[in-house]
Amino acid sequence: MSDKPNIIVFMADQMRGDAWGADGNPVVQTPHLNELSTQGTRFRHAYSAVPSCIPARAILWTGMDQWHAGSLGMGPGQIRMPNDYPYTMAGMLSRGGYRTHLVGKGHFSPYRSSMGFDSIELDESGRHDESLRLSDYRKWFYENAPRGVTPDDHGVGWNAWQARPWHTHEYLHPTAWTARQAIHHLKTRDTTLPFFMNVSFARPHSPYVPPQAYWDMYIDEDLPAPHVGDWSALHDDPQAAARCETWRGKMTLRQIHRARAGYYGEISFIDAQIGCILRFMQEQQPAIWKNTWFILLSDHGDMQGDHNLWRKCHAYEGSARIPFMIVPPPAPAAHPPRRAVADEVVELRDVMPTVLALAGIDAPPTNLGRNLLPLLESPATDWRPYIHGEHCTSASPIQEMQYVTDGRRKFIWLPRIGVQQFFDLQSDPGETRNLVDDIRRKDEVDLWRRRMIHELRRRRCGWCENGELTCLDQPLSSPYKRQRWDGTPDMTG
Repeated sequence: MSDKPNIIVFMADQMRGDAWGADGNPVVQTPHLNELSTQGTRFRHAYSAVPSCIPARAILWTGMDQWHAGSLGMGPGQIRMPNDYPYTMAGMLSRGGYRTHLVGKGHFSPYRSSMGFDSIELDESGRHDESLRLSDYRKWFYENAPRGVTPDDHGVGWNAWQARPWHTHEYLHPTAWTARQAIHHLKTRDTTLPFFMNVSFARPHSPYVPPQAYWDMYIDEDLPAPHVGDWSALHDDPQAAARCETWRGKMTLRQIHRARAGYYGEISFIDAQIGCILRFMQEQQPAIWKNTWFILLSDHGDMQGDHNLWRKCHAYEGSARIPFMIVPPPAPAAHPPRRAVADEVVELRDVMPTVLALAGIDAPPTNLGRNLLPLLESPATDWRPYIHGEHCTSASPIQEMQYVTDGRRKFIWLPRIGVQQFFDLQSDPGETRNLVDDIRRKDEVDLWRRRMIHELRRRRCGWCENGELTCLDQPLSSPYKRQRWDGTPDMTG
């Protein structure tokens, strides 16, 4: 057995940063994640720079920012995640002597692309292409489900706000399959090599259809009400609200309650299945358990009716802030205490250099993230003052956004409708009061606006002219959507 540490990344799809107990959520039940959080460091201000599936995962697997990864969203002028990046996290680990495996959602292009992994077992929900006619999960489902039953018989769409219980046996749910396959890999892997495994759950991304027991945990409970700001009427669109897969629209409190019951139920079921994996390791592979690091994260969040908004792609906390923690192997009693909570602002591009550091592998020239391991011990003396996020036009042109934040303040620009917003997240974590025109905040607003101008100006993309934010007619896109960046210094420095 290798002395190098093993690494498991638990990844939830579309899980909000506030949707677990360790973050202070008073309702959602995540006992296994809560217990893990007491053994490691939770990052209070963790963000997805481009809060939708494909660009967020491109950032995660390459360690680049969104500009150099080539994808600024899932809309006009963008790309799907290619499989020809010169360096990926899994690829570098494989070359460094690790056995790498992904089970669950990859969202690569084509879907059967390896992205550097030695092996993959896929649950791509309902997606398919020439490389993937039937996912590994769906093949297994049809071999084991009652005759005539499909994974889609619940009738809820892939981006719908409606919710209901899972329509068939609990063990047939994709979350259960993902955990079982992860355990099977732990049982059958090559034990002469250290391993890296990404356990990538396709939930709580809609459809919100948890097993009945997990639906029952929340449907009759008092759940947090949505945040509604002094600006939220902007998205009170009755016509849009009538659509089953809308991105905005004011719903009734009962509708939001059901959506949240389903969403929380999906998260609690993920927690239970992570518990199955952890328990298997502790009981059946204790030596492996004592040499394994765990990382929990999500690709982005879910608005869940906050500010009359749904789904992802938004700059607001429900969409952009993610759960993120790093848990080391059990430490000797003499080990100095680690930070329980880190306040530095971090993002998905920081995962790759952190994982490579754990494996003793140098980060590649394309890496633009920061190694987070020193933050587990003590606060940083020199850390980034903010992160820059964005999303191109997706469901609607008016949805396009740019944001900068340090987790305490946030400046947002909605370029297609000329709206600017500024929030004090310390006093107003729900982003209910837009302070951009508050004369008492003028100096702060000007500082944060200048930070956004700096980010766009150094791209030389035309979205900053004469020191002002400027929206062009054509979609904002990166030159690296056509060719992969190899780490050579470019115009952005």
